[in-house]
Amino acid sequence: MSRVLSTEMQAVAAAELVRPIYLLDLEFTSGSIFLWSGHGDLTYNSNTYLGAGDLLNIASIQETSDLTANGASVTLAGIKASLLTLARDEPYQGRPMTIRLGAFDENGDLISSPVILFSGFMDVMTIADNGDTSTINVTAENKLIAFQRTAVRRYTAEDQKIEHPTDKGFEFVAKIQEKEIVWGRPSPASMNTTTNHQYSPFGR
Repeated sequence: MSRVLSTEMQAVAAAELVRPIYLLDLEFTSGSIFLWSGHGDLTYNSNTYLGAGDLLNIASIQETSDLTANGASVTLAGIKASLLTLARDEPYQGRPMTIRLGAFDENGDLISSPVILFSGFMDVMTIADNGDTSTINVTAENKLIAFQRTAVRRYTAEDQKIEHPTDKGFEFVAKIQEKEIVWGRPSPASMNTTTNHQYSPFGR
């Protein structure tokens, strides 16, 4: 899948010295975690990204010309106890995960338009805790994986009320399934043969 780079990113890519970085968004129910591959705090899109440095490892992200649901894998080593608790206690499957590729200009400022390399949902989280340090590996599914799943929604009143409790638009779906619907003008045989007497100003 091709990506559109901003003018600033194209200029950085063409420069002799390129300073690329990764930005990682992990969205949990209680709040989001923002990390980046450098050191210190980094502000982007009104969010503060915590520097993970070499402790953040993002596996190579594969892309093809066709619509293939390729996943992504992220490993965090030496993480804080608060993040470890969050990973253990809070539901994470199906929660959004985004990986961006950014770069610094020659002045050390972040280019305004980092490119989204991956956007999907967290799937499997593996935790390795040896007492002194902890490592978390997160694998995520591409959003395109939704097209490979069997639809579980139904055209019923009960299913519709899950998202719209006051909607009654599906209450008669079951009844009209057996109803014969005739399109177009009715045939002469199906018309009512009863004569309709209408008033005529000419007495006929």
